[in-house]
Amino acid sequence: MKAIMLAAGVGRRLYGDGEDQPPKALLAFGSKTLLRRHIEVLRPAGIEELTVVVGYHKEDLLAEAESVAGADFVRGIENPDFLGGSIISLWCARHVLKSGEAILFMDADVLYHPSLLERLIRSRHENCFLLDRDIEPGEDPVRLCIQDGKPVEFGKKLEGDFDLVGEWPGFLCLSPRIAARVADATETYIERGESGVTYEEAVRDVLVDEPPGTFGYEDLTGIPWIEIDYPSDLLRAEKQILPRILAAPAATRGQGFA
Repeated sequence: MKAIMLAAGVGRRLYGDGEDQPPKALLAFGSKTLLRRHIEVLRPAGIEELTVVVGYHKEDLLAEAESVAGADFVRGIENPDFLGGSIISLWCARHVLKSGEAILFMDADVLYHPSLLERLIRSRHENCFLLDRDIEPGEDPVRLCIQDGKPVEFGKKLEGDFDLVGEWPGFLCLSPRIAARVADATETYIERGESGVTYEEAVRDVLVDEPPGTFGYEDLTGIPWIEIDYPSDLLRAEKQILPRILAAPAATRGQGFA
């Protein structure tokens, strides 16, 4: 399995319009950057290669990745239009999506307990979302909707009645066939000139077009995690989420794949 991580953005919602702040993947928690924390979970999980889509401060990101894992594990792909929509970053990694390998997709700006990824990678579902039933209020969280035990809808602004609606933390496993379909969906948006949309739109297109049951999900409710988009998220990550992660036994913090 290969991993794709999107880490090209500036982080305007967190920082504003400045250009001196570090990329969000280089935010440090407990003396470790988010990027280092990701890599320290991925390697024991048996991930063969990590592709990091970079843009803003790309040299700093790749230097950190290689210092942690070495150039033989990390591959950088540049998104030169990193101020555009996030679908551009996923489109930049389309050749990896079409590599014929299973793909672990990751957002870079998430602090989480390692058992989150363990639950995803060990799932019986080839194509698998994660879902947290403790969804945050408001329109910002990305929602995963479940009907008859199967994911049927995905996105931020959704309508309809479902058996279960939870928050998606930004991690997804894809079979080779579905990964290629997601790549095709990103290309469709780019070809239509709709580069301002989020990558979730391409994933949703594939989800709703496939027969029910193509995708599954794993419930991670209770596992500490947070996506860092706003200053309030950063504060909560430092004061609430990190202490919960550090309080867990070492075997579950970093050695769960052994």
